[in-house]
Amino acid sequence: MTTGSLGLRSSGSYGSLQQQLFQNSSSPIQTTPPIPRKPPKLFKEKEGLFLWICKFAPRKNVGMLLLCVVSAAAFLWVLYVGKGEVAAEQSNRMFAPETVHKYIFRGIESIQKNNVGQSASTVQPPPPPLPPSPPVYFKGYTLPPGNPCEGFTLPPPPADKKRTGPRPCPVCYLPVEQAIALMPDAPSFSPGVSNLTYIHEENQSKTEFGGSDFGGYPSLIQRNDSYDIRESMSVHCGFVRGIRPGHQTGFDIDDSDLLKMESCQGVVVASAIFGAFDLIRQPKNTSEYAKKNVCFYMFVDEQTEAFLRNSSELNSSMRIGLWRIVVVHNLPYDDPRRNGKVPKLLLHRLFPNARYSLWIDGKLELVVDPYQILERFLWRKNASFAISRHYKRFDVFVEAEANKAAAKFDNASIDFQVEFYKKEGLTPYSRVKLPITSDVPEGCVIIREHIPISNLYTCLWFNEVDRFTPRDQISFAIVRDKIMSKTNWTVNMFLDCERRNFVIQGYHRDILGRLTPPRASIIVHPPPPVILETRHTSPFVPTSTVITTPIKKIPTKRGRERKSKRHRKVIAGNKDPNFN
Repeated sequence: MTTGSLGLRSSGSYGSLQQQLFQNSSSPIQTTPPIPRKPPKLFKEKEGLFLWICKFAPRKNVGMLLLCVVSAAAFLWVLYVGKGEVAAEQSNRMFAPETVHKYIFRGIESIQKNNVGQSASTVQPPPPPLPPSPPVYFKGYTLPPGNPCEGFTLPPPPADKKRTGPRPCPVCYLPVEQAIALMPDAPSFSPGVSNLTYIHEENQSKTEFGGSDFGGYPSLIQRNDSYDIRESMSVHCGFVRGIRPGHQTGFDIDDSDLLKMESCQGVVVASAIFGAFDLIRQPKNTSEYAKKNVCFYMFVDEQTEAFLRNSSELNSSMRIGLWRIVVVHNLPYDDPRRNGKVPKLLLHRLFPNARYSLWIDGKLELVVDPYQILERFLWRKNASFAISRHYKRFDVFVEAEANKAAAKFDNASIDFQVEFYKKEGLTPYSRVKLPITSDVPEGCVIIREHIPISNLYTCLWFNEVDRFTPRDQISFAIVRDKIMSKTNWTVNMFLDCERRNFVIQGYHRDILGRLTPPRASIIVHPPPPVILETRHTSPFVPTSTVITTPIKKIPTKRGRERKSKRHRKVIAGNKDPNFN
């Protein structure tokens, strides 16, 4: 068998087989010659490629080639299957819950990074936060034009030679409704200090002179540091022990009263009577609005409470007229005058939420509405502390000598205090200190706003009273001058005659008991009072009334008949001491 026949046989074409049969046939059968088919083009290309391989490659090499092709196909199939399993495993891992969350967070982070990287023209950055609005403070006001109080001036004192002592003078108050309407909505600015806290000491040790268990024992270094005015300060201010003022601190108050005192958020009028020293006097001319909104508190000790109950003035309601009576237990001092300085100077600690306070001594009677007083001496002056000056004395050194002459306190203690202040720079009052008009107050009335700077002043003033003598007139100026040297804070020191316009001073109870009642034989019943009305053209100030009660002289019997003028002159010239 030749290579050519193998090539024909292996061709596998129907055309070559039909041609052999036609040539070997001997019968003359005429048949239709077969129509040759045109093989497909792809088949021809495959056949040509195979023949070309067989032509140039030996038979053994063809087998090896086929084996390589099969091996390559198997190898590709294994690779394909393995790649599919890896892809499936990766797909399962990719769609696992933890993987999904990981890709989500990565996508969010990438989006945020892309947003940050984008230009400002396409993505606007979030607007910066607005700065905090500045605090709002009360800055005062001016009265409207034409108001009679705008240009009000004091009239000259009456020429009464028989009365040379202090007396009240006219004060221009606004009507109550206008005064209430002018009450500030915001607090006044506190120069120098904005955050004031108070020192708490359970374990105290006395190292230097002065001080008490109630007010603490601050050293002189601490005292000097308290006058270094800063934005945030912590100072001694009474009540150094206990949880809160009035609770196991000395000067203890019942919890029910403390809750009521903490709920007072507006104006408080306070006074105190210790040792049953004075009689309770009711406020007068108080508006209905003030009766409902002003807190009237009278602090008494157990001795005064017993006196009030025995006199049937006090019952279970613990109220006497407008005053709410608060009984103080465990008084910190043996001296009633020192105990009285606690509510007088530390009202901001007893009433932590009150905005304004008006302190009056127990011997005084309030006769003007509290809102009118606050408007006249605080709001209209844009002041946070107001006190009247002494009617006669302006110098601390003169005041100290007067206290010694009247035996107000131990003379040696007064001298020690004055000498200590002299070494700190206190000088006698003179015109050089203007606009300060006095160094000596009449401390029976204090009007103030509870802001940090005024609270600091009364704390430091109380510390001086606690360290030295209880005569607060002596320590007033040194504290004021030290604070004013560091800040632009001032004290409104109004005239004493203006103070006497809204409070009436009475006698202490012991003095009233010593007064001899008038004899019935000399009692004279005067005629009805004559009312003189002074008219004002302005509707802002109510018309005032001046009430006079003239006493009609009672004619006395004369032993002789009336003589002529000439004869009376002769009698008047008689120097006989026995002449009737």
